[in-house]
Amino acid sequence: MRTTVQRIVGGQEQERRRLSRELHDETGQALTSILLGLKAIEDTQGTERFPAALAELREIVVATLQDVRRLAVELRPKALDDFGLVPALERLTGFFAEQTGIAAHLQSRLPASRLPSETETVLYRVVQEALTNVVKHAQAEHVSVLLHSKPGRVAVVIEDDGRGFAEEDETEGIGLLGMRERVALVGGTVSLESRPGAGTTIVVEVPAE
Repeated sequence: MRTTVQRIVGGQEQERRRLSRELHDETGQALTSILLGLKAIEDTQGTERFPAALAELREIVVATLQDVRRLAVELRPKALDDFGLVPALERLTGFFAEQTGIAAHLQSRLPASRLPSETETVLYRVVQEALTNVVKHAQAEHVSVLLHSKPGRVAVVIEDDGRGFAEEDETEGIGLLGMRERVALVGGTVSLESRPGAGTTIVVEVPAE
């Protein structure tokens, strides 16, 4: 258990470092570009170049807002704390589809009551990791996320129509080991079904209480 916890904490720290680099590099560069855009607007005010300079600055601001929104969601989705798992996943899958062009469909058959906070967090992070794997590895056009309940348990099924892989080729590199360890900490299980050319299905079950 100690080794498992250490691995998860190490993975979290690695993720924080990545987000820190993105804030420093991408967002910092974007804000610098906005400052330069403001200078361009000042210099071109009253000239034919002014509308184009204004449009360019608007595009930079919109892109920066999208980046900040993405980073905020990755750090901790506000909807998860305020409204619960399903609304948070609705936002996550919607943003995923918007950013990647991969169609994402979420269906929930869960009761209206909230799950324990730790359970909601684990399931959210599992879906987030699975969607990241779809982008990195699956070459999929569609992905679906289904939430449903069983006696004493909650299940989430993530299925894509990507290239799949032979299950014996499953590696730690595609995030499945970390996913299994995270789920195991709340007494849950992860199962996977995949074969080349037939997509991948991940099923996660955790205690409901």
